[in-house]
Amino acid sequence: MTLAKQIDVVFRKLKDELSHVSSGTVFVHIRNNEIGKFGIKHLPFESLDGVLPAVWSAGLSELQYQSFRQMAIESLKRKKSWTHGEIMFDFTVRKNIISLSVMFESNYNMASYARTI
Repeated sequence: MTLAKQIDVVFRKLKDELSHVSSGTVFVHIRNNEIGKFGIKHLPFESLDGVLPAVWSAGLSELQYQSFRQMAIESLKRKKSWTHGEIMFDFTVRKNIISLSVMFESNYNMASYARTI
């Protein structure tokens, strides 16, 4: 399965959770161009006098979710040659507009190179 298709699957799995958060980071861990671990790190919920709010804040709308998903898939065109690492999609909604920042992190294992030297 291509990495783009895997990102699509990740977003489909996270759709419900994304509908409850308006900012945070979607992360995917990649090994051999396959996604293993993924999830959302969102900003903490604020409490007042030790009590958490009873209702979740409004999260991404359907249109914001679709835009986010498409931007994440499109961002893969910027990934070059590495097969192990992490991609982090930082997002936030301001004035009903979703903003996205993408960070790629490549990982290499020196042990695998030591065998070839």
